[in-house]
Amino acid sequence: MQHYAIDRCTRNLTAIGKAIHAYHTEQSDFPHWLSELYPKYLPDMNLLRCPADSEGGKSAYPINEDPNLPVSYGYQFHPKYRAMKTEQRKVYGDAIPLVRCRHHEDQPFDCLNLSFSLRVYPSSGVYTPEELYETLDEAVLTLEAGLQGLPDDENVLDAYPALARLYIKVGRESDIEGLIKDFRSVIKPDDIRAHLYLSEMLELIDQNAELLAVLEKLESQYPSDYQVLKRLAQLHWKLGNPQDAKTYQFKSEPKPELIGKPVRDFSAVDLAGDPISLQDYRGKVVLLDFWAVWCGFCRLEMPNLKRVYDTYKDQGFDVIGVSLDDDETELRDYIEKKGISWRQIFDAATGGNSLVENYGIEGIPEPWLIDRDGTLISTDARDSLLEPMVVEALESER
Repeated sequence: MQHYAIDRCTRNLTAIGKAIHAYHTEQSDFPHWLSELYPKYLPDMNLLRCPADSEGGKSAYPINEDPNLPVSYGYQFHPKYRAMKTEQRKVYGDAIPLVRCRHHEDQPFDCLNLSFSLRVYPSSGVYTPEELYETLDEAVLTLEAGLQGLPDDENVLDAYPALARLYIKVGRESDIEGLIKDFRSVIKPDDIRAHLYLSEMLELIDQNAELLAVLEKLESQYPSDYQVLKRLAQLHWKLGNPQDAKTYQFKSEPKPELIGKPVRDFSAVDLAGDPISLQDYRGKVVLLDFWAVWCGFCRLEMPNLKRVYDTYKDQGFDVIGVSLDDDETELRDYIEKKGISWRQIFDAATGGNSLVENYGIEGIPEPWLIDRDGTLISTDARDSLLEPMVVEALESER
C-alpha cells in the first residue's frame, strides 16, 4: 500500500508539474495557487490529492493551505513564499522544490518533491544540496555559480555553509577558508543568522579559537539567544571545559527552573503491558524522551539517540520513550522498523495519568536527562550535547 501511494503521488506530482509548465507557457508566470490549474491545465481535480493524505486534501503546513480547493501538496511558489523562492532559485537553480508532499509517513524520507525542472525526488524536511542534485559535483558547480551572481542576498546566505560542507565531501577542504573570507565580506555586523552560518563554517575546519570569538561576540549582542547559548555549550564540551559547557547549557534550557531538582516519579504501563516507573531506573542515568513518530525533529534525532544508547547502555545509561502519537499501530511499526529497543509508553493510553500533562510538556522533542539520584540535568538533551552530558553524568560518583 505504501509503495502504491508513493507511485501514485509521483504520478500526481508529474502531472501537476506539466500543468504548471503549460500554465507558465501561456501566462508567462506561475500560478499563485495549485487550484488555479483546475480545470483548464489539470482536468482531474483528484490529482491535487495525495493518496496517502488521510484528511482528503490538506497540506501538512497551514501556511501552504490552498484557499480555493482541497490540495494535499505544499506549493512553494504561493504569494507568501514567492519572493524568497525566486531569490533561492537564482542560486540553487531549478533543482529546488516547486511542490512538496509530506504525507508519506514511516518512510526513510520526509518529503516527496517536484522540482522546477520536473524531477521528482525524496528529501529530508529541510532539504540539503546533497538531496537536490544528482551528483555532488553538480551541487558544487551550481552553488559556486549562484553565489558569484548573488553573493550578499539574505535569502541565500545559507548556501555558504552548504557549499563548505560540499567542499569537504568532494575533497576540497582547502577552499573553505577562501569561502569564509568571501562570506565575511558580504555579511552585516548585526546579522545574527549570518554569524551563526559563519560559526558553522569555522566549526567545519576546527577553527575553534576564532569560533569562540564569534560566538562570544554574538552573546554580548544577543545574551538570551537560544542558538548562540547552545552553540557555546557545544563548543565548550568539545574544548573540554565541562563547567563552562554546563553554564551555557543551563542558560539555553527552555525550563531552567526545573534543572537541579528531583523529577517526581510516575507509574504507567509500557507498550509490552508491563508496569514501569521512574523509580525503577534509580541508580541509572536515564533519558525520559518525550517524542512522536509524526515529529520530524524527533525522527532526525533518533539515529543520534540510538548511537548514544548503544554506546553507553552497558555503562548505566537507559532511555524511556514517552510517545505523543495518536496511532499505536503506527508507533509500534516505527519502533520495529527502526530497531528501537528501549521501553516505550504510549501516552494516549494512560488516560487521566498522562505523563505529558503531568510533566507540563508543551512541545516536542523534549528529552529530559536525569541523574542517577533522580535529579534533572536537562530538558533539552539532544544533538551534539547529548553524548557529553551522558558521559559526564555516568562518570559522576554514585
